[in-house]
Amino acid sequence: MQQRFSLGIDLGTSNSAVALSEVDNDQTNIIDVTQVLGPNQIGEKPTLPSALYIPHPDEFPEGAFPLPWPSDPRSIIGLFARDHGALVPDRLVTSAKSWLSNPHIDPRQRSLPWKSEISEEKLSAFDCSRSYLDHMRESFLFAVRNQGKDFDLADGQVVLTIPASFDDIARNLTAEAAEAAGLGKVVLLEEPLAAFYAWTAQAGKDWRAHVRPGDIVLVCDVGGGTADFSLIAISEKDGELDLNRISVGEHILLGGDNMDLALAYALRAKLEADGKSITDMQFLSLTHSAGKAKVAMLEDESMNEFPIAVPTRGSSLLGNTLSTTLDRQTVEQIVLNGFFATTSVDDLPQKARRTGLQEFGLPYAADPVISKHLARFLTRSLENVRSSETLSALVSPELRSKSFLAPTAVLFNGGVFKAAALRRRVIELLTAWNEGQPVRELAGHEPDLAVAKGASFYGRNRITGKGIRIKAGASRSYYIGLETSMPAVPGFSPPLKALCVVPQGMEEGSEVVIDARDLALVTGQPADFRFFSSEVRSGDKPGQIIPDAEKQLLEISLIEVNLEAVADIPAGQPVPVQINSVITEVGTLELWMKHTNSDRRWKVEFLVRTE
Repeated sequence: MQQRFSLGIDLGTSNSAVALSEVDNDQTNIIDVTQVLGPNQIGEKPTLPSALYIPHPDEFPEGAFPLPWPSDPRSIIGLFARDHGALVPDRLVTSAKSWLSNPHIDPRQRSLPWKSEISEEKLSAFDCSRSYLDHMRESFLFAVRNQGKDFDLADGQVVLTIPASFDDIARNLTAEAAEAAGLGKVVLLEEPLAAFYAWTAQAGKDWRAHVRPGDIVLVCDVGGGTADFSLIAISEKDGELDLNRISVGEHILLGGDNMDLALAYALRAKLEADGKSITDMQFLSLTHSAGKAKVAMLEDESMNEFPIAVPTRGSSLLGNTLSTTLDRQTVEQIVLNGFFATTSVDDLPQKARRTGLQEFGLPYAADPVISKHLARFLTRSLENVRSSETLSALVSPELRSKSFLAPTAVLFNGGVFKAAALRRRVIELLTAWNEGQPVRELAGHEPDLAVAKGASFYGRNRITGKGIRIKAGASRSYYIGLETSMPAVPGFSPPLKALCVVPQGMEEGSEVVIDARDLALVTGQPADFRFFSSEVRSGDKPGQIIPDAEKQLLEISLIEVNLEAVADIPAGQPVPVQINSVITEVGTLELWMKHTNSDRRWKVEFLVRTE
C-alpha cells in the first residue's frame, strides 16, 4: 500500500518545526506544536523552541503541565522551558544539537546543562534530541487525530533534516535518536536542500522562471548554532532543468547563539561600568535576554532600544532585578559590522593560537566573522569543482576562471536572516567580491519554517516518484587508514595511507565494491581503525589510495575494536577481505569487510571519538 503522507521534521538548534504533506493533495502545511506556555497553560505554536528545562522537584506542583499525552514530569520542553529557564539557567538545556555533533564528547554522557551545579538530573545530548523528537511525534499524532484523520506513523514517510556539514557520525546519531523517539526509520535530508525544496514548492510551477542553466545558487543558512553553506548548480538535461548539489561547507559552530553571547558581554561591561556585578548564572540569563532583544530589534528597524532585566538569585521577576537597555547602535556594531563585517574575498578566517590548557565546551569557530567563513567556503568550493570532471562540466568556464566560485543567486535560510539588514549585507558582499556583478536573491519562505516544509515536500516527491530532485549524495568523500607495508626504520614512522571508500556524491541506496587488492583485516585481537574525510577531493574514486592521509585529509574518528576471528585462522593473523561501502536509503554509511574465501563479513562503524 502506498504511503499516505510525508512528515517533515526540522530538528533545529534553537527552534524545531513539523510539516505535513498528504499524497492526495498538493498542500504542505505546518503542524502547530502543542507545548507548555506556562503553569497550567498549554497551547500551540508554529515552532517548538529546542529548549529543555529540568525543574527542581519542589518547584511546581504535580500536574502543573498537563500535556494531552503522557509525558516525563522530570523535564519541560518548548516555549516555557526557554523563557523560564532564562531565569534559572543552570537548569536549562539549549543547543543540544551542537553537543550531539561535538566530536570531543560522548553524546550519551549525562553532561547537560553544561556547567550546571545540578548532578543527578543531568541529561545527555542524545537524551535531549530524543526528547524533542518524541515531543514532536506526540504533537503530530495529537493534531491529526483532532482533525479527524486516522494517520499512523506507519502510514507515512518521515524526513528528518540535518546540517549539510554533519559527518557520518552525527548523521547516525540523529537517525538513532529518531528511532529511539518512536519515529522508526527516518530519511535524512540536508537542511540547505530542504530550504531549496521549500522555495520550489512556494514558487510552484513558476520556479523554473527564477533560475536558468548556468546558475550557481548559494544556500546561505545561519541559524542559532551553525553557519551552513551549500552550492547548487542549475544545468539543462533533455530540455529540463537539472539540479546538482556541488559543494558543502565545513561544520561551523557560529550563529545566533554566538551573537547573543557577544551582546551579553557588551551588556555586562555596561552594568559593570555602572558599578554592578553579575554572577555566572546571571550572565547566562543576560545572554538569553540579549537574544530576545537582538531578534526584536533586527526585525523591527524602527526600534531603537530594548529593556533588559536580570533577576538576582531568589528574587521575583518584578522584585530585585538588575536593569539596563540594549541600543540599536550596539546591535548593529556587534552583529552587522562584527559578525557580517565588510571583508574582501581574500580575507579568510584566522585560526586562533591554541592555549595549552583550555576550558572545555562547545568547539565554537575561532574567528567570529561569518563573512570570512563564507569567503573560505566559496574558495574551497572552486577547488572542489576543479578536482572533478563531472562537477567542472556543471560550472561555466567563466566562473571556473575566478579565484572563488561566485554564486549567481542566493537563497537565505535560518532565523538570523529574518533580519533584512543581514540579507542586504550578504548580497553587498557577494556583489563586491564578484566585481560588481549583481547577485539575485531568491525570495524564500519563513526561515523558521522553510526547512520543515521542504523536508515534507521532498518526502512526498519520494513517495509519488514525481516532482524535482536535487542530485546530492554523500556530502564529502570518506577514507579508511591503511598501514604501510615497509621495513621498520629506527626513529621513523611511515606516513599513513588512506583508502577512499565513499566518493563525494555517492547516492543514497547505492553500494560500491572497492576494487583494491591485498587488503587484510586484523581479527581476534584489538585493532585500531582510523577514518578520514574531505570536502574538496570530489575527484577521488573508490579504491584510490591517498599517500599521506594526515596531511591531506581530516581525521574524524579513531576507534579500537576486536572483531571476531575466523575459524581456523589464528587470532591476529591478517584475513584477506573485500570492502563494500553502502549509502543506505536513510542516508547513513555502512562499511562491510567481506572475507574473500568465505561468506563471513564484519561491519565496521564510524564511532564518536572522545578526548
